[in-house]
Amino acid sequence: MKFDVLTLFPEMFESLNKSIIGKAVEKQIIDINLINIRDFSKDKHKKVDDTPYGGGAGMIMRPDVVYDAYESVKKENAKVIYLSPKGTKLNQKKVVELSKEDHIILLCGHYEGIDQRVIDEIVDEEISIGDYVLTGGEIPAMVLIDSISRYVDGVISNASVEEESFTNNLLEYPQYTRPEEFHGKKVPEILISGHHENIKKWRQEKSIEITKKKRPDLFEKKEEIK
Repeated sequence: MKFDVLTLFPEMFESLNKSIIGKAVEKQIIDINLINIRDFSKDKHKKVDDTPYGGGAGMIMRPDVVYDAYESVKKENAKVIYLSPKGTKLNQKKVVELSKEDHIILLCGHYEGIDQRVIDEIVDEEISIGDYVLTGGEIPAMVLIDSISRYVDGVISNASVEEESFTNNLLEYPQYTRPEEFHGKKVPEILISGHHENIKKWRQEKSIEITKKKRPDLFEKKEEIK
């Protein structure tokens, strides 16, 4: 899986070199290529934005600079995603769907956004990570890279993916480790019983219980699918 990220702030992506994603990059399972949009500015001061036509606050990223950055990495099979609060809200179903792609180009806006003409020309899909506004698309791009990469073969074990939250519209069951007793609270007896079938049943019951309590909307969806 290859990610090309078009951004004005490539240094923000340093954190992706750590932990599970960092290891996947080292093993060449995923490839994260950062493209600095500012490098494609023809202005001697490397300016990439300008005032909006019609007036208004803030600055708009120029379409020609963004397009040239895109041209430097575009491939026929690449899917171009613009991180935008106007996009479709990200969920686990979309994450799994995107994990089947071979090449994703992520476009990160900044300031007051990007000229609509280049969005219309190069973007295949707009995605939002929630109903709120951030200062730029870099953090949403990192969220997308992290969530998608986990479903790429070899990044983490299949068992981890199959049992986590949002799989089958359920939240994950509670997890415990050593010490067996902490601040007077003990690990549930069933988990140290060694009876795998009973443990599986208990975890399923807890997933249903937690989902009903914390995300009844997810539980209702699960019931509708039956």
